[in-house]
Amino acid sequence: MDLSRGLPWTSRLALKLPVAAARSQRSELRGKVPAGVSSWDDLVATTPPLPSGHPLPGVSDVAVLLYTGGTTGTPKAVQLTHANARANAEMSLAWASQTCEAGQETFYAVLPFFHAFGMSLSLLCAVGLAATQVVLPKFGADMVLAAWKRHPATFFPGVPVMFDRIVARARETGADLSSCKIAVCGAAPTPEAVAKAWEEATGGVIIEGYGMTETAPIILGNPISPERRPGALGVPYPSTDVRVVDPDHPEVEVEPGQVGELVVHGPQVFVGYWENPEETNAVMLPGDWLRTGDLVRQEEDGFYVMADRRKELIISGGFNIYPSEVEAAVRSMPQVEEVAVVGLPAEAGNESVVAAILPKDGQTVTLDQVRAWAEKTLSHYALPRQVAILTEMPRSQIGKVLRRVVREELLAAREAAAGAATAAAAASQSAATALVERLGEVGRGEPEQASGAGEQSR
Repeated sequence: MDLSRGLPWTSRLALKLPVAAARSQRSELRGKVPAGVSSWDDLVATTPPLPSGHPLPGVSDVAVLLYTGGTTGTPKAVQLTHANARANAEMSLAWASQTCEAGQETFYAVLPFFHAFGMSLSLLCAVGLAATQVVLPKFGADMVLAAWKRHPATFFPGVPVMFDRIVARARETGADLSSCKIAVCGAAPTPEAVAKAWEEATGGVIIEGYGMTETAPIILGNPISPERRPGALGVPYPSTDVRVVDPDHPEVEVEPGQVGELVVHGPQVFVGYWENPEETNAVMLPGDWLRTGDLVRQEEDGFYVMADRRKELIISGGFNIYPSEVEAAVRSMPQVEEVAVVGLPAEAGNESVVAAILPKDGQTVTLDQVRAWAEKTLSHYALPRQVAILTEMPRSQIGKVLRRVVREELLAAREAAAGAATAAAAASQSAATALVERLGEVGRGEPEQASGAGEQSR
């Protein structure tokens, strides 16, 4: 897609200037079209309009296919109907109705529209509220701040790393962020320090929400009020029912305060995976309840907090270890920029807790430091047994840390190290064998030389 083709002719002309700044701007606005893939802009320009009287789609017709992020496996195409998408957008508009005014807001679209989070909040909600949309081709703190000068944001959906970098860059440049009334953070837990820094810089609020592609996407949200809780998933969205159930017996609800799998029912729940009935049946329960695969806990105040993805639960010594809780403890270290916690196979069917850490610039982190810090808040069995220092953290296209990729990379590194050790041992054994054989040859030759010498002496 070429965003420059939607600009006024004066801007398009400026982008054609033979200067470095124009070339750089052009490259940011134009995505390369892979071989064999048609250009979106060419298709739009050459496709004739639908004839007058063409039937409109029904609310139960599939509106869009969005692919899951593939954080725990192969991405699947999610079928969302017009009713699914519209319902969730209306829920969000109702959620923000006391703060946002129709025709008065400026929404930033940094998240891609092919992701449910960006599609719903940055696109559908903006259109539903008649808001100004500032569409950026990709995220960059300088790009956001440059746009902010011309069109100050009032509503900004994003992920934690975006808010952190925008605030840091704004402090360096003196940029004014005070126009932003609401920021919505998703895809990963919002560190308390990030939330505090954003609210201090903007004077507005940042709230956390929770959802998935299969629910178009939002299920839970924090209230836009002093009752919001950074790090918590929130409470159910309007017209949304949730339960916390035993993962092995989903017909049984767990006691309040206990960890269980979140299941959801509401008008935003999808109609199934495209051409994949097996996977659809695996997540749908009787009565159109959807299994999220996420382990949560409802606390006394009614807020839900994340324990973890069921597929990413670590089991060691019979204990259930939740990576998110370990990550929260390690991430609070002053030296740590980001962390992903995974389980790697260990002896006797156990898993070893491994913290893959991206240190802050100029910082070093050791296993002893991590364990000493984390034991303040974690049980001993949940402490990392190993650390791996990364130079880059694998992330999805919207900035979500991909534990699955981290685990695959660590396993590959372990196998490579084991292979190298085996090869080295084999080479050492081969060299030793050759040496023994050589010594044997020398030993067998020595008597003949001695005898000959004796004979000569005699």
